[in-house]
Amino acid sequence: MNYKDRFDEMPINQLLGITLVEQLPGYGRVQLIINEDTPEGIGGSVNGGVLATMVDMSMLVAVFSSLSEKEKPAGTAELNISYLRQAHGKKIFATAKEIKRGRQLVVCDVDITDDNDRLCAKARATYAFRVLR
Repeated sequence: MNYKDRFDEMPINQLLGITLVEQLPGYGRVQLIINEDTPEGIGGSVNGGVLATMVDMSMLVAVFSSLSEKEKPAGTAELNISYLRQAHGKKIFATAKEIKRGRQLVVCDVDITDDNDRLCAKARATYAFRVLR
């Protein structure tokens, strides 16, 4: 089973309707297809917790795209998000790009955009990994 299939079959992603759009080295893009089950925020927008989950999931896609066999996942170390506008539309996207990879941490910038490519939120997330010897 490829990574996209595994990602799309994760229970949290299925529950929220998040799917993998694209994965390249140091890059991940996921989408949320909004439906009647999507948790709502103010004014019918997408709930902020869902957007934060999209940040985390897109970061995982970017980070896992370039982990070596000796690097083992250890979890999200930090996630900061600034909500810039309500997220409305039929689809919401989270695009993560690695900006720094160290010995045990990877830092990513993540943009949340709507289906009109308007920036709805900006985030920075850090993921930890262990190096096996």
